[in-house]
Amino acid sequence: MTKKALATTLKAMMERSSLDKITVKELVAECGVNRQTFYYHFQDIYDLLGWIYRTEALDAISNCRTYDTWQQGFLKLFHYVLDNKKFCLSTYRSMGREHLDLFLHKAVFELLMGVIEEVDVGKQVRAEDKKFIANFYTFAFIGIMLEWIRNGMGEEPSLIIDRLSILVEGDVEKAISKYVNIS
Repeated sequence: MTKKALATTLKAMMERSSLDKITVKELVAECGVNRQTFYYHFQDIYDLLGWIYRTEALDAISNCRTYDTWQQGFLKLFHYVLDNKKFCLSTYRSMGREHLDLFLHKAVFELLMGVIEEVDVGKQVRAEDKKFIANFYTFAFIGIMLEWIRNGMGEEPSLIIDRLSILVEGDVEKAISKYVNIS
């Protein structure tokens, strides 16, 4: 309950102010808890920021890590960012940007690894090669999302996902097949 209250308060504060200008002192005063309570749960505001991204968005896409559902997972990520526009923009434009990048990398990488593992069944591609493939696509997808954020999130997420689907259709299978006999 306390973690959620701190998260809700931080998000509300980020609607009005830059993350870089919010202090723990101000956060706990607005939330109605003491500093000791905050530090019992989090090391600093950036730790709380990371917790928010992990708990709010990563759980939402946990069941979208298959070949047939990856588009739904990406769409959920886009909608999370859009639904939390001021919060995500404040993060993007602050010292907390690394937390947004880490959150996106973790979410996209795990989603893609699920797809890659499914496509790899019976082919036995080396783990490091699967990670390489996942990283390649992860950075491409994150780049598209960050550009979308940078441009004000104006384009409809479903259109972006449709374009991505057309672009990468069959590519994961093709990449896996290229790594099958590499030792």
